[in-house]
Amino acid sequence: MMSLLEWLVDGTIPVPGGALGAREVIGNLFGLASAILGMKRFVWAWPVGLVGNVLLFTVFATGELSGHIDDPLWGQAGRQVFFALVSVYGWWRWSQHSKAGGASDGGAIAPRWATNAERLQLLLLGVAGYAAAYVLLTQVLGSWGPTTEAWILAGSMLATYGMARGWVEFWLVWILVDVVGVTTLIQAGFYPTAGMYLFYAVFVVIGFIVWLRDARTVVETAGADGDQEVAPV
Repeated sequence: MMSLLEWLVDGTIPVPGGALGAREVIGNLFGLASAILGMKRFVWAWPVGLVGNVLLFTVFATGELSGHIDDPLWGQAGRQVFFALVSVYGWWRWSQHSKAGGASDGGAIAPRWATNAERLQLLLLGVAGYAAAYVLLTQVLGSWGPTTEAWILAGSMLATYGMARGWVEFWLVWILVDVVGVTTLIQAGFYPTAGMYLFYAVFVVIGFIVWLRDARTVVETAGADGDQEVAPV
């Protein structure tokens, strides 16, 4: 009989249309839990997400996706590394806001729309990130679909950074990433995983609606301009 560790490493879970690896399912459950906690703006969203990043990196880097071994998806794997790096920043930033009083409704940070200058910053980061990811995937790692995987990698970094900053726009970036990600997984033949990501996308839409509502009513308890006062970085 498989031990819990053996099941986590090698186990599979039957689903309609195939099977999913245990690490894949658990990693995505941690990701979903992180999204729900992030929707509520709890600091725990970041460490919970980090656990999911580690599990999903092992899935994508080995190609053990949807219950069978195939070519690695380096764009998907690489974004887990960048998730982890940006998540450390987000964890620190939300913790600083929380210690300073947080938002008026008890959340770690008050959501707001980015300024025009910040949106320009996102655009420039997106262009530079896409170009760098494309070169990395074509010249260093190798990728069967660098055009789409580069966006998945760059867009994921943008969305995670936007969440760390408390910008409502980050949910919209996630929606664009999920659209491309689901399409990429279907093209690669990973139908069960594509279905799971599509299910996850529903929560992204809900998260956007929640933050959109909260951005109109929630403020920083440290002051109306608490975003700059508490964490200027």
